[in-house]
Amino acid sequence: MLLIYNGRVLYMEEFSDIALDHFMCPRNMGTIDSANGEGYNGDPSCGDYIEIFIRVENNIIEDIGFLVFGCGGAIATGSMTMVLSKGKTLEEALKITEEDIVEALGGLPENKKHCSNLGVQALRNAIQDYYDKEKNK
Repeated sequence: MLLIYNGRVLYMEEFSDIALDHFMCPRNMGTIDSANGEGYNGDPSCGDYIEIFIRVENNIIEDIGFLVFGCGGAIATGSMTMVLSKGKTLEEALKITEEDIVEALGGLPENKKHCSNLGVQALRNAIQDYYDKEKNK
């Protein structure tokens, strides 16, 4: 079965049902009010790019959102990064790995596994941004 998305052909059987669900209905897509940490990863001029916004209260990620420019794998991994991060302490969120994202999605096609780095690194960058802002208060 094929799915056409933004002029690209996706072979749906290559993706798990979980990954397809996160691609078609991404969680926490968009910016958030009163974000106190922001991080990005990728290069919007030549490929996949993600930006993550976090609102931290009492060392817990209370709210999180993301914007993404990229393929279905980038959208799905960004969405799962949101799910695994929200409600976690900063220390717990920093322990999330690329492998955790791929596993939670029920796997990814081999040529899309690199997408899991986008969300993980952007999340780490957002947490570092939060720490930097807190330090400079």
